Amino acid sequence: MPAVNVLIVQNLNVDIELFIMSKLELIPVEDIKITKGMTTDQLLRSMGRAGGFTAQKLADATDIAEAMVKNKDCLRILSFPACIMATGTRGVIVDMVKNGLVDLIITTCGTLDHDLSRTFAEYYKGDFMMDDEMLREEYEISRLGNVLVPDECYGAVLEDRLLPMFEEIFADTQSMTTYEIIDAVGSRLDNEDSLLYQCHKRKVPIVVPGITDGSFGCQLWMYYQTHRKLRIDLFGDEQMLSEITNNAKSTGAIIIGGGISKHHVIWWNQFRGGLDYCIYLTTAEEYDGSLSGARIREAVSWGKVKSDAKKMTVEGDATISLPMIYAGLVERL
Repeated sequence: MPAVNVLIVQNLNVDIELFIMSKLELIPVEDIKITKGMTTDQLLRSMGRAGGFTAQKLADATDIAEAMVKNKDCLRILSFPACIMATGTRGVIVDMVKNGLVDLIITTCGTLDHDLSRTFAEYYKGDFMMDDEMLREEYEISRLGNVLVPDECYGAVLEDRLLPMFEEIFADTQSMTTYEIIDAVGSRLDNEDSLLYQCHKRKVPIVVPGITDGSFGCQLWMYYQTHRKLRIDLFGDEQMLSEITNNAKSTGAIIIGGGISKHHVIWWNQFRGGLDYCIYLTTAEEYDGSLSGARIREAVSWGKVKSDAKKMTVEGDATISLPMIYAGLVERL
């Protein structure tokens, strides 16, 4: 019996190889030709014809994003970590919401912190190699990569602004979901550059599963010190995510980075059979078994992404890849 099994496997391998060879389509690699006045979309399409490793992936991801956006029956989800909001790529995310390309956001608490801080104050350009001891002791500045965040532009801003808002928001209720709290804060802003404001305006829910892991959550905890009946309705968040994904005819996601926000996207989609469109933008490696580094093919094994989904993992810095993809979409749409 073992010998028969080996023979079957061997024959199966041969059949697969013959099938692959019979279906193989040879497409010539074309050189990229940069011309004056070339648009981002033209460059992306040229990269798609050029091979070029990640260049090919970026071009394919743009095609997938286009198909996802053009599918009017698709629930379009955007997931990202907080760090990207401290950079100018925040403007890309805000613009995607303004132009109706996003139906749901799942992110981390720091996204709220940076969006609010930058709504009321300024962040500054720095360098990865700056003297961190000097920044702290002489200037009271925190460094986030190559972005500088002065203390007066972060903690103090949130303390001064959020607690008065919470007094108003919780005046008539003692329990709210994270997306309801965030929407209520967004409704009290009047700044076109603010993600919270634009999501409120366009009715795009922002869910933050780890709401206490940041300054926004810390201010909720501070409010809780004098309002002990306050409850954050996390089950209400999960109920909404369950209903919105299960009721969707199809779902798609652009997932930047990893962690809790990434997992929440793919977790709830497994209960409807998986995502129909999926793009990962990541700098993480998969050899350590982390969720951040896990490729889409691993999510397929869990049923979180459909095996026949339009899907692509793009390795690299999302502050490069996301603006490129979005610029291509703007020209196509």
